Amino acid sequence: MARSAESLKQDWLAALAHERRASPHTLRAYGDDLARFLSFAAEHVGRAPDERVLSKLSPADIRAFVTKRRSEGLGARGVQRALAAVRSFFRYLTREGILENAAPRAVRTPRIPRTLPRPLSEIDAARTLEEAGEQDIEWLAARDVALLTLLYGAGLRISEGLSLKRGDVPLGSSLNVLGKGRKERSVPLLAAVREAVEHYAALIPFTGARDGALFLSRRGKPMSPREAQALMQRLRGRLGLSERATPHALRHSFATHLLANGGDLRAVQELLGHASLSTTQTYTEIDVRKMMDVYQRAHPRGKVA
Repeated sequence: MARSAESLKQDWLAALAHERRASPHTLRAYGDDLARFLSFAAEHVGRAPDERVLSKLSPADIRAFVTKRRSEGLGARGVQRALAAVRSFFRYLTREGILENAAPRAVRTPRIPRTLPRPLSEIDAARTLEEAGEQDIEWLAARDVALLTLLYGAGLRISEGLSLKRGDVPLGSSLNVLGKGRKERSVPLLAAVREAVEHYAALIPFTGARDGALFLSRRGKPMSPREAQALMQRLRGRLGLSERATPHALRHSFATHLLANGGDLRAVQELLGHASLSTTQTYTEIDVRKMMDVYQRAHPRGKVA
């Protein structure tokens, strides 16, 4: 009897979790994308999909799914992720000897419009860190300063910062970080970063094991990325910053300010954990565009209408 697509989906997600060590965020996103695909397939062929249905899907069927998701308002980046989930699922089916169907690979991935990172200025980054410490509850003020100093001073992703454990303190001169794709990198830490984190750790009012989360909510639970985003939202409002001022913007600011002050491109690539140098090079484009804006405003010929 042919196995149901839903059963195969659960096996695929289990393989992603245990063999590929996919993050909970990736599992949730991929699971949602594939659930929508299987729902579309059921409607498309008129019955719940199983091994036989999946093996007979054509590139036109996959394109019809993409068209439907586009009509529902999904952008190019969302379509790209949905196709990645479907392709991963079919690769798993092939690898396990369940079925082979090259249809998902035959569908072209939409091109993503290239956008530049949006860093804060050096002045706004400094104002943000200063303002983070302006609240009545001392340990929460220290937590906010420590987290944002870590993001800006070491270029960490928010998930990387929140993954720190209590046993990691006191911090050394460098920090081993497990980033995207389970890729490990070593990040040097400035004295200001170490001091901010250690000051916060000394003020935590909750007891906890060494392997417990370092950054905690006001109730003593592990701090979530959403709480960090809410923190930056409050700071944006108080400082009059644009919506670009997010936790991830501090990572962008780290890279942009290093390069603007003479940092080496390859070194910044390693610090950020980018697999491709071209990804890091986008930060140099920010500096070039800023220079050209200044040039256009300042040069006599640039002022000619």
